Amino acid sequence: MSMSLAASDIRPATIAPLKRAADDYEVVRRAIAHIRGNWRAQPEIEQVAEAAAVSATELHHLFRRWCGLTPKAFLQALTLNHARDLLRSSASVLDTAYEVGLSGPGRLHDLFVTHEAMSPGEWKVGGSGLTLTYGFHPSPFGTALVMTTPRGWRRCGMS
Repeated sequence: MSMSLAASDIRPATIAPLKRAADDYEVVRRAIAHIRGNWRAQPEIEQVAEAAAVSATELHHLFRRWCGLTPKAFLQALTLNHARDLLRSSASVLDTAYEVGLSGPGRLHDLFVTHEAMSPGEWKVGGSGLTLTYGFHPSPFGTALVMTTPRGWRRCGMS
């Protein structure tokens, strides 16, 4: 038995959510492209929202729903990745801070402590001399490895 579907069989109520999803995807795609193309300038959410043609509030909610993080967190992740690469290739903390578009080493320090629970200098030397405490803890997604330093904690992964 063969079945064919005519255009008249598709209900408008079915098409509307698909169109909305496609429109939302396009907004998030434009925002990601803008952030990736301008991360060194550390754009504010208003600038990213303007590039994506939505309000800052709408962008925040759409981005979080589609990506699982905020536009600011995405920008921080890009900045942190580039900073890690520079430090790994022997750049100084000061040079790294300016190269990734931060106002100074204090901002780079805050970024590393927040996301890595160590300073950029400690990260640069591979955590040499840093005391790590770790443990395995249950989570809704499996067993999580949690590590702490004197500066805070870092969730490392799950099994």
